[in-house]
Amino acid sequence: MGLDEVGRGCLAGPVVAAGVILDPNSPIEGIQDSKKLSLSERKRLSKEIKKKALYWTIQEGDLAMIARLNILWASLETMNNCATSTGANPDYLLVDGNRYVPTLLAHQCIVKGDSKSASIGAASIIAKVYRDELMASLHQEFPEYGWDNNVGYPTNAHRQALKKYGYTPVHRTSFSLGTTKARSSKQ
Repeated sequence: MGLDEVGRGCLAGPVVAAGVILDPNSPIEGIQDSKKLSLSERKRLSKEIKKKALYWTIQEGDLAMIARLNILWASLETMNNCATSTGANPDYLLVDGNRYVPTLLAHQCIVKGDSKSASIGAASIIAKVYRDELMASLHQEFPEYGWDNNVGYPTNAHRQALKKYGYTPVHRTSFSLGTTKARSSKQ
């Protein structure tokens, strides 16, 4: 199973991880690091991966988990939740990055693994498509923050909106956001 996460550097929203077990008899052309693909390529590949993979899962590390563990350990725990999800049963894990949680499952950490491993690249793609769509839906509720474009990352526009409007219930308050104002989803 290839494992990757997305959203670790964001100021808002969950961290999202995906795990994918590809079918060696059903290759998928074009899999690579999701950041190197266009939006339309990611969406097309996400559908194909979900259709052809032997197994795939997407898991969220919510704001409470991020606050409790910190963002690094929340992302690792969320990847681990993919590996231990019902029906997964991987025999070996390929993990994007240089760390993983202590586990009984054999694993290998691969720096820039989403560019080196098809299964990690596939996980990268479905996690990014899922999280980007989630943040675009949250943009409808909080359009001032530009999540349809920045998906929660700390862009200039996002930081300016934080200064002007404060943080929302989906901002990671365990991060230093540079503002003390809070706003509810009812405002």
